Amino acid sequence: MNNSAIRLIVFDWDGTLMDSESKIVGSLRAAGNDLGLEELDEYTLRNVIGLGLKESIDALYPAADLETRRAFADRYRYYFQASDGTATTLFNGALQMVQNLHRQGFFLGIATGKGRRGLDRELTQHSCGSFFHASRCADETFSKPHPQMLLEIMDELGVSPTETLMIGDTEYDLLMARNADVAAAAVGYGAHERERLLLHRPLTCASDIDELTKWLRRFSTD
Repeated sequence: MNNSAIRLIVFDWDGTLMDSESKIVGSLRAAGNDLGLEELDEYTLRNVIGLGLKESIDALYPAADLETRRAFADRYRYYFQASDGTATTLFNGALQMVQNLHRQGFFLGIATGKGRRGLDRELTQHSCGSFFHASRCADETFSKPHPQMLLEIMDELGVSPTETLMIGDTEYDLLMARNADVAAAAVGYGAHERERLLLHRPLTCASDIDELTKWLRRFSTD
């Protein structure tokens, strides 16, 4: 891989830049409890982080009828947006990393399983939306691991796959990158275990934001 060729860095959101795993798992569990659905363990709930909400419900409750799926989605959104004391904050150092990459002239993107309203709300809350040049959400196009999010971001910014790097915390991110013929890096502090991520042979698997920041310096032209 030619380090100097990277022009676009696309980040996953939840579990990569945003520390929201507990909030997501808690909201999924609460939605299921409200509807009297089978109680699922934390590993099963964490496993769907990164997918779109529809795909998450399909994976968690494949036998649920359409009415139940719609009700689950409504309850999940209610709990995730509720002020219940479970904070969603950017990982320590994430904002500075993004600011530095933006200053260095990289195109920055977001490809996320969140819905558009949720992503825009969090970008506003954390005053970081201006650093990203393009983003795609699961309610706008195909969910990961389908490559469409990356393909649309690259097309919008006029960047080729060989000039693009995808960074995420789940195997869905790494598979999406592979399906789009894009290089991928992993972070091991999110939803999927390091060993699981390494099976997909990412360029690196950073243990924290600081390690990821240092690794990304290889692409800098400063």
